Amino acid sequence: MKRLYLLRHAKSEWDSPVSRDFDRPLNRRGHKAARAMAREMRSLGFAFDRILASPAARVTETLEGMAEVWGHDPGAEADARLYLASAATLLRIVQTAGDAHESLLLVGHNPGMEQLALLLSRESALRDRLAGKFPTAALAEIELPVAHWADVEEGEGTLTRFLRPRDLDPELGPEE
Repeated sequence: MKRLYLLRHAKSEWDSPVSRDFDRPLNRRGHKAARAMAREMRSLGFAFDRILASPAARVTETLEGMAEVWGHDPGAEADARLYLASAATLLRIVQTAGDAHESLLLVGHNPGMEQLALLLSRESALRDRLAGKFPTAALAEIELPVAHWADVEEGEGTLTRFLRPRDLDPELGPEE
């Protein structure tokens, strides 16, 4: 059994004076959401064998905010393929993750994260909730009944958790 986690970066600052989308930082609510999600993930005992993250500023800042709460750097590997990746690209990344790891956290962007969660998950009430909106800083946990990442296929996973910042703190919603 493999376990895949998909984390969308926290809310970014659209009014930032940066010239490239890649460089957009988090806004105040994004920083607060990243820390709130980290506290919840820590309280639930989440652990990741491997973390792959988009190198975009808003992803890096999300992970830095989480590291403040965790008290350590989670050791994410920057992977440029994750920047604005499609579900098909994300699936290829998962399938080539290497079997030395039982759990994998991908940190990136929508719409790819939401589409991959829907692509991999069987029908369920939790999946229906995720299909309604995969907001910034949300985390999906998917159990995959495979021994090898290369064997991950569409519709075989079970969405076991879907955490949203507004579920932890109403001030972190409504989501965009």
